[in-house]
This record gives sequence, C-alpha cells and structure tokens, in this order.
Amino acid sequence: MTKRYQVVIIGGGPVGVALAVGLGLRGVSCLLVERHLQPQRIPKGQNLTQRTLEHFHFWGLVDELRAARVMPRDYPIGELTAYESLLSDYWHASAGRELVRQFFFQANERLPQYQMEGVLRKRMETLSYVETRFGYTAKTIGQDANGVRATIVDRAGATEEIEADYLVGCDGGHSIVREQAGIARGGTDFDQQMILAVFRSRELHERLKRFPERSTYRVMHPDLKGYWQFFGRVDVGEGWFFHAPVPPGTKPDDRALKKLIEKAAGFEFACEFDHLGFWDLRVAVADRYRAGRVFIAGDAAHSHPPYGGFGLNNGLEDAVNLAWKLTAAVQGWGGDALLQSYDDERRPVFKEIAEELIAARIEEDGAFLDRYNPHRDRAEFEKAWRERESDVGSRVQVYEPNYEGSPVVLGPPGGVTRATGTHLLKARPGHHLAPQPLSSGRNVFEELGSGLALLAFDADASSVAALERAAQTLKVPLTVIRDSFAGGREAYESRLVLVRPDQHVAWSGDICADADAVMKQVVGQA
Repeated sequence: MTKRYQVVIIGGGPVGVALAVGLGLRGVSCLLVERHLQPQRIPKGQNLTQRTLEHFHFWGLVDELRAARVMPRDYPIGELTAYESLLSDYWHASAGRELVRQFFFQANERLPQYQMEGVLRKRMETLSYVETRFGYTAKTIGQDANGVRATIVDRAGATEEIEADYLVGCDGGHSIVREQAGIARGGTDFDQQMILAVFRSRELHERLKRFPERSTYRVMHPDLKGYWQFFGRVDVGEGWFFHAPVPPGTKPDDRALKKLIEKAAGFEFACEFDHLGFWDLRVAVADRYRAGRVFIAGDAAHSHPPYGGFGLNNGLEDAVNLAWKLTAAVQGWGGDALLQSYDDERRPVFKEIAEELIAARIEEDGAFLDRYNPHRDRAEFEKAWRERESDVGSRVQVYEPNYEGSPVVLGPPGGVTRATGTHLLKARPGHHLAPQPLSSGRNVFEELGSGLALLAFDADASSVAALERAAQTLKVPLTVIRDSFAGGREAYESRLVLVRPDQHVAWSGDICADADAVMKQVVGQA
C-alpha cells in the first residue's frame, strides 16, 4: 500500500533537514529522502549569519549549535583581505557582521557545515511527524490536482512509491526535482574552474600570527581578474580549506596545488592534504521556485560560489519561509496566494544577490586590480586601498533582504522585494523584525511562536479585538503580545505590529481600519 504524507522532501542536506524540522515541529507529516547515509565531511558553508542563528533559536537548537563549534568560542569570525599574498604590506581586517548585531536576536556563528547538519539531524530524529529514507534516491516525480507521486530507490535497487500533498526538492545544483518539474535555470557562467583543498598545517597557523585573529583570509591578486583566493580556518591550530581559480584541465596533483597555495600565502610551508576537489565558478538562479505542488529550495533553486556565506544561509531562509506556508496550506488557513508568495519573495532576493552582490563584485574587484597597482603608482593605489577598506562594512550594512513587494505583505506603495535595504529598528512591513526588550525582562523574540503574532503596545483595544476575531474566523493561529509602548518598544514606531512566523513584519500601524482585509491578505485568502 502506498503511504501518503503531507510533504515529501527530496534531499537531506542542511536545507532539507531544516525544512523537515520546521514542518515536524508544527505537526506536519513529512518524509525526507536522502542518498547519503551521513553528512559529507567537507568543511563548507561555515559562516552562519545572525539571522540563521535566529532560526536555530526557534528550532530550540542554539545551545547545541554553539556547543558543536570547532574553533574556540571567543575566536573572531571576521575576514582579512590582502593584496597579492599573505605576506603583503597591504591588508585590511574590516568590521563585519558585528555592525548589524543590534538588529538581530542572536549573534552569528562559525562551524563546519557537517557539524551543523549533525545538530539538525539529531533534532529531526526526535520528531514523530518526520520519517526518513537515508540511502534512497528519487527517480521519478509526478503530480495532479490531488497531490504528488514519487518513486524512490535504495542502493540495492528496491523501489518504493510514495504520495504527498506537496513535494520539495532540496536535492542540490543537479536537482532531479527541478528537472522533472520542468523548471529552467539561468545565470552567469564565468567559464572558470576552481579548486577546493582541505589540508592541515600548523606552520601556516604560526605564520599568520602577524595578523589580527581572523577566520578567513582573502588574497586579491592582479593576475586573477577579480576571482578570489581564500584560506578559511576549520579549527585554530592546523585545519584549513583553500579556494582558488585554476587553469582548465588542472589535475588533483598535490605538488602543483601546494605550489599554488604557497604562492597565495607568499611563503613555503608544510601541509598535509585531506581533500582535493574542483568546481565550476557560476551563478545560477531558477526561473521559478514553484511548479504546481512542487517546490525547490537551497542549491536546487540557486547556486553560486562560496563567497560571502550567501548560499547556505539563504537556503535555510528558503526552508523557514516555505515551512510555515506549507503548514498553513495543509492546515487549511493559508490560501494558494500564500504558497505562491514563496517564489514571489525568495527568488527576487537571491536574483539580486547573484547579480549585484556576487557577479558584480567579481567584476568590481577585477576592475580595481586592473586600475590600481602599487608597483605602478604607489600613492594612487594606497589611497584607493584605504577607500576600499571602508566599503567592506558598507556591504554588510546594505545586505538587508526584505519582502516589501510581496503580495501577502501590506507594504508601501510600489514596494519592491530585494536583497538590499537599510537596517532599522522601525517595524516596517516586509522587513525582518528587530528584537526589543519587554517589560517582563524577556525579549520580543522569546514570546513569538510558530504562528502569527500581534504586538500590541498600549494599542487601540478595538483594533486588537478585530484582528483577533479575523484570525479566529480564518482559523489562523495568532498570539497577542501586550505591553506598554515605552521602554524600547517605541523604536518600532507603531503600536500594532503583525509578525509572521518567519519574523518578518506583515503589517504595522496604530489603528487597524479593516482587520478582515489585513488578515486575509497576510495568509493569502484575499
């Protein structure tokens, strides 16, 4: 007999497991299918943003995640950039994500992706609503008006037929779900092969004590036309990974690659390789994230080089955005417009990341290296290098994904959904809610639940009652958080703030003139 679930997830990397956790915690039955038995022990996706740590807070996993850290707890997470090599006199270690810390409930974190995956998998195993099939691969998927069907096969060739209300492909850049759902993908191909080397070297650690403590060291070399070379710490002492462009046809030869790494470092050092692999430098974004009852998330929807930590963090944001919307659909309080808003919100954000924050930055770096050179004009280069250092912090500050143009957000007229904006404490529809203390001593984020929340600060009683009635009529789970407007809450600049389950503001104001219309639009029933 074919078993039916509410959601089937194809792909059990961090995004798929995060989605399963988000659904399972809300009581949604789901099956996760993953071809690997264990997480792959390659230290990629290490930088986790403050926003990602907020997700771990709501999954009840912040302490477990921080305990899984490999580097010392207080070791800095920031980046250092050097010109030509790590022996250069030209380098800067600018401020990073700490510049926007006040706008998030959690501090950022750094640990190998496989450590983070282990924490998520342990949580998933405790959820009775989640079943798993490790060692299985999806072969075919299909759908009709009543649901989706999938055939999965194990390593011995045995097949299993499954059915569900919805299916989500979290199965990576070569997604079979995306292919069989007929979703095209476009982007920028730089026609450049890259190397990933994982190695151990205590000598490199010792030589880099000339710098302030940092977790990532980036080298800008004029010969590379803006493509990055960077060293990343796996631990503090000997563990490293290294990314760099290499000529076409490069083979995984330890000696040749050691010379490449030493050229970027600027000195010879002893090292032992644990892993050598290659990848192609490209940025790709799917034309749509939904095809009927089938959705894609993470690398299946978008892929790019490991620059800036955008990939993993945005994949987890996909999972969080989609989890509450699928929950609303299967529980009957979310309309189809809410499901469609997953594509409306997430795709424009990553499209701008791909085009403006990654591809454009490679071009800008190439133009800088072509224009300025200390061997040609030292004074000109040094002036430009100082100006460039100040730009690093500004890039962090303008990265502010928001959904102002979403059809399920009551945003400003002409609002546009995008990856950049301005961090403010003000509660703005479409934007992430900033944390603020309550009179009780707890933070607003400690009172938000898995459903919608209404912040009511010395608010108009009739408006609060009307929003409560509208939610009850539509069967929308709503928690009302009442407090005074003083004590920090006035920074929101609204006495009423309707917050979505993903901590983005859906609506704000002092008076709600039409509560039914507001609630219907927010849950896609307008």
